[in-house]
This record gives sequence, structure tokens and C-alpha cells, in this order.
Amino acid sequence: MQNVMDLKQFAEEHATGLAVALIAGVSIVALRRWKAGGMCRSKARLDGKTVLITGANTGIGKETALDMARRGARVLLACRDMTRANKAADEIRKKTGNGNVVVKHLDLTSLQSVRELAKDILENEDRLDILINNAGIMMCPKWKTVDGFEMQFGVNHLGHFLLTNCLLDVLKKSTPSRVVNVSSLAHETGKIHFDDINLDKDYDPHVSYLQSKLANVLFSRALAAKLNGTGVTVYSLHPGIIRTELGRHFFPTLALWKRILAVPLIALMKTPWEGAQTTIFCAVDESQANVTGLYYSDCAPKEAAPQGRDDGAATRLWDLSASMVGLA
Repeated sequence: MQNVMDLKQFAEEHATGLAVALIAGVSIVALRRWKAGGMCRSKARLDGKTVLITGANTGIGKETALDMARRGARVLLACRDMTRANKAADEIRKKTGNGNVVVKHLDLTSLQSVRELAKDILENEDRLDILINNAGIMMCPKWKTVDGFEMQFGVNHLGHFLLTNCLLDVLKKSTPSRVVNVSSLAHETGKIHFDDINLDKDYDPHVSYLQSKLANVLFSRALAAKLNGTGVTVYSLHPGIIRTELGRHFFPTLALWKRILAVPLIALMKTPWEGAQTTIFCAVDESQANVTGLYYSDCAPKEAAPQGRDDGAATRLWDLSASMVGLA
């Protein structure tokens, strides 16, 4: 009885504070649900089909792999860290009951590694139905790839550009097939620095990241045009703001007060499962089977920024990229 009276007295004395807390809590939940975005509702099965996902040992790549495995696909995890990749593969097999989950080595900082993976796929896989170019790096210091390219442009764009081109024959043989490129809303403020593509004159990690994400959208647009009528369809997308390891280079650079202010906002970010939904939608949704070259957000088409719809820039980037990776 005394406990009940104490609670009643506490509620009366702190009525305003409790009301504010309740409103704030409800608001955060509502905002959190809004931030979660769309969900892929397709029940499509992928039995007998093969899916290759880059960077599939963590984050949205891993969640995408889990979904593909649950649908019955043969899932190839193309990853740099083989220890973590094998651990992820074991977890996916146990959770889904699908033993057809295979780890492949891929280091997107090395064009040789990209070519070796492509050679492996062409020699050992009968088909490739879905290629998901998911791996990425965000706002790292001014690092170079093995081949001397600026790291973010090299990993986020050039590595996937070369991989996709090397796998076109098997993708065409497996039609209808899909190529899904994970880009970002960041492309909307991006610019392709054609005269200084490696940003050697004035490197800024933020500018570099924006450039690489715009490159993903332009690559998708150009690829879709080149593959028109082949049965291979192409999609680019914004997964959302997600709680993943992608920000590991960015967050520590913030001032302490900014990191403190950012903590409540982290709770509003999408989970990796939520962030994977648009990738999954582009990969399997039946309504998009005959659609190609579009950009997506929250499991729906969204108009890309004007610079992401520039066919002249897309062609110019394609030609430059082909030259840089030795396809020209």
C-alpha cells in the first residue's frame, strides 16, 4: 500500500516531467517508425538461382545475404576479410537452413583481385542471376588503392565497374538477371571531378564520398542503356541512414560535442535489416522485372538528382573508368 501511495505522490509531483517524457517517447517511436522506410513484401523464391553480394559479411550486405538464402538461392559472399566472411556464412547457414552459402575472396582495392574473382565465377559457376554491388568505404583519409586510385572512388566505383563488366557474359547467359548497385542519397550533392578524378589537388573525404556515390548512379544509368534488350536489368538505390560500420572513419573525426549530440540520433537510424530492404526489393520484386536504369529509395522508384540523370556525364565516366581499369 505504501508503495502505491509513493508512486501516486511521485506522479503528482512530477506530472509535467512525466508528460514531457511520454510525449518525447511517443514522438521518438513515431519518428523511428517513419525513418524505417519501406519494406520489401515480395515472396519470390530463388531456388536454383545464384546471387553474388560484395561486402556481405556485415551490415546491409549480410542482411541481404540472409534474405537471399531464405529464398533458396545459392549465395556467394564476396569479401575481403575471409575470417569474418566465413563466420557470417556459418551464421547464415544456421539461421536459414540453406547450406548453399559460399565464401569468395574479393579485395576491391585491387583490380587483380577483382579479375581473379570474376575468373573464378566464370569457370566454376553455371549461372549468375543477381549481382549486388554492395561493398563500400566512407570518408576515409587520403588513401590509395593497390593500383594507385583514390580509395573511395576505387572501391565504391571502379572495383564494381570492373567486376560487373567481367561478369556480363554469365549475367547475359542467366537472363532474366539483375545488377543492383548500392549508392546513396549523397549523390544528390556529388560532382564528378573529371579533371582531377583522384582529387590529388585538394582531397576532402566528404567530396570524395559524394563523387563515388554519384558515380554509382551514373554507372547504373550507362550500364542499363548498354544492356537494353538483353534481359539484364540494372538498379541503383539509396538504402537509408543506417547503423553500420560504414561510418567508422567518419564518426571519430567529429568533435566530442558533436559525437555527444549524435548519440540520440543514432537511435533513429535504420537497422541493417531495414536498410537492406530496398536492395532486396530491387533484387527480387516481380513488379520491377522489366524496369531498368532507375534509382530507388524506400522500396520505390525515386528521381535521381539532375547530375545523376546526365547521360553525357554517364558516358564520359564510363569511358574514363574503362580506361582506368584497362577495359578500353
